Amino acid sequence: MTQFAALQTVSTPDLARNLEAAGRLIAQAAEAGAQWVSLPEYFCLMGLRDDAKLGIAEADDDGPIQRFLSDAARRHQVTLVGGTLPILARKAGHVRNACCVYGPDGRRLARYDKIHLFAFDNGKETYDEARVLEAGDTPVAFEHGGWRAGLSICYDLRFPELYRDLMRPPCDVLFVPAAFTHTTGLAHWLLLLRARAVENQCYVVAPAQGGLHENGRRTFGHSVIIDPWGEVLSLALDGAEGEGFAIAELSRERIEQVRMQLPALKHRKL
Repeated sequence: MTQFAALQTVSTPDLARNLEAAGRLIAQAAEAGAQWVSLPEYFCLMGLRDDAKLGIAEADDDGPIQRFLSDAARRHQVTLVGGTLPILARKAGHVRNACCVYGPDGRRLARYDKIHLFAFDNGKETYDEARVLEAGDTPVAFEHGGWRAGLSICYDLRFPELYRDLMRPPCDVLFVPAAFTHTTGLAHWLLLLRARAVENQCYVVAPAQGGLHENGRRTFGHSVIIDPWGEVLSLALDGAEGEGFAIAELSRERIEQVRMQLPALKHRKL
């Protein structure tokens, strides 16, 4: 058994305040027994403008946000899935939305750049991440501490082919750090997360932004941990908005049990 935690934040336009909040939650989750801790997308900044990300963008493997994540993982002796932070891109005026993972020794274990960029316009809310984000192009999974983990970010959740790619060989746990809007989250967040868990017969750990942000955006929250049968094991704050975390024990035996009883992964044809 290994304890995993999915943190929930309500990030602001102030980097220092956001890092302080993240550090506090990481410490609380570690104190509660979590050995793997995951932060939401944009945990370090929810700016007043889309291009605010450019002002805190860091070089690969160097910068205060990445040092914060490395130091926090080492200080609390956890494996830390660092939500997302902006890393400099090749395209001028753009950044990569990157998820970096650090081991208990502070060493970086993996980096995944968000492949699918969110766009939405219902006449009231308008979003287009491609204005300032450069899309990644490579799925990333890694092995650590006896677990094989696959990385994804927010809007990736709507593209099951990404997760099928991550299941070669099968992952034990899929991470989905997110900042789902309240509108889309209310309709689809838990539905899609449970679908990804069921079809891939693995755990899903989904830390999320959750609340009304200073920039006027409202995110759905519901940071959650789901088991390979699609059951919700833990839901942060029972679905309420605000800071908190979901925490649950994950078991490789449960994965094996589900895959043995219903060997769907072995039945794939395409």
